[in-house]
Amino acid sequence: MSRVETQIFIDFAPQYFTYMETCVKSRAPTLLGKILGVYRVTCRNANTTCRSNLLVMEHLFHARLVTNKFDLKGSMRNRLVNTTLDPERETVLLDENLINMTCDSPLYILPHSKSILMQAIHNDTQFLATQSVMDYSLLVGLDQSNRELVVGIIDYIRTFTWDKKLETMVKKYGLLGQGKQPTIISPDEYRDRFIAAMHRYFLPVPDRWTRLANGIDC
Repeated sequence: MSRVETQIFIDFAPQYFTYMETCVKSRAPTLLGKILGVYRVTCRNANTTCRSNLLVMEHLFHARLVTNKFDLKGSMRNRLVNTTLDPERETVLLDENLINMTCDSPLYILPHSKSILMQAIHNDTQFLATQSVMDYSLLVGLDQSNRELVVGIIDYIRTFTWDKKLETMVKKYGLLGQGKQPTIISPDEYRDRFIAAMHRYFLPVPDRWTRLANGIDC
């Protein structure tokens, strides 16, 4: 972690631990990857001293046989990994890779699992938005041996700082004549896009009521 990131975490930590404690006590679902600690590692030799700050989080895929991994942000902008360049290398895939894969093999989950998943995403992203956090991801792993999806929200130690706000305003309103959509959006806009995308990515298993819900008589 850089010095700025370390200070961001120090400011963010009390609210984070309060939120996690509330989730545990109320038994509310949460997908936030658990932070185990922040440590300073110091290396010294005769001439120099090197210090690094490290954020340690839980390993979501520990003791699991995960065949595909996805880092999902709910955006299609530059979110495609070319897997043909090195097919033997294990690669974390992105949103467009997931969309392409699910055209042939949709990610169906049980309806109650979809409900819990979206409840957790809704609560977690609401908390992150109140802390001005954005650019987080949903890390997804396909555990083929247990036929399960392993999920968790990661990379949530990033705030919507003044420089990001300035870039957003410049691009959104075309102040430099660019007229382009901003690559960086506000935490609330990021949250709305994120929730909408996760609704689309994970489909509930069709049941006998699906046709009725779609207005089709059985």
